[in-house]
Amino acid sequence: MALKFFQKPETDNSDRVPPGQYLAKGFPVLTYGDTPHISTDNWQFKVWGLVTPKTFSWSDFMSLPHHEFTKDFHCVTRWSKLDVKWTGIKITDFINLLDVDPKATDVMQHCYGGYTTNLPLKDFVLEDNFFAFKLLGEPLPPDHGGPMRTVIPHLYAWKSAKWINGLEFLPKDELGFWEKNGYHRRGDPWKEERYGG
Repeated sequence: MALKFFQKPETDNSDRVPPGQYLAKGFPVLTYGDTPHISTDNWQFKVWGLVTPKTFSWSDFMSLPHHEFTKDFHCVTRWSKLDVKWTGIKITDFINLLDVDPKATDVMQHCYGGYTTNLPLKDFVLEDNFFAFKLLGEPLPPDHGGPMRTVIPHLYAWKSAKWINGLEFLPKDELGFWEKNGYHRRGDPWKEERYGG
């Protein structure tokens, strides 16, 4: 049954698929709890902690430069999807709007529905990371984290927070939802950092 939805990577893609992963034939949706449905009219994004607090509207975000991204996507549940096409805003472009305290070393992503996930700030602000608001040229559907999610392509996908609505800048690492429930603090797919030690 699993082979109906997943397949082993072909030889020419094997260097793009981390150990223990299979290629998904579709784009699976995995969610813990109910899926929030938020209109862009009501969507707000807040930053707080070791940063000058601010609140941003959807139009504030949409005024930032838009980019097309094609990235591989790796889920901790052992499936990968290659060459996913997104439209979004570079996290670095957004961070440049903020006055972040130099004592901040970590960031907690907060989401509608109460989900959280943590990252070292140095992992969060890499050039390849972005806020996605379109998937395959269409508005990002709620099942995939719309209206906006982060995409952190170098880590397992639970670090790419769906329904994101805020960032908390921290002086030290704190655990997010799945990290409190046994997942690894960082989640590097190439090291198979699935679960905490």
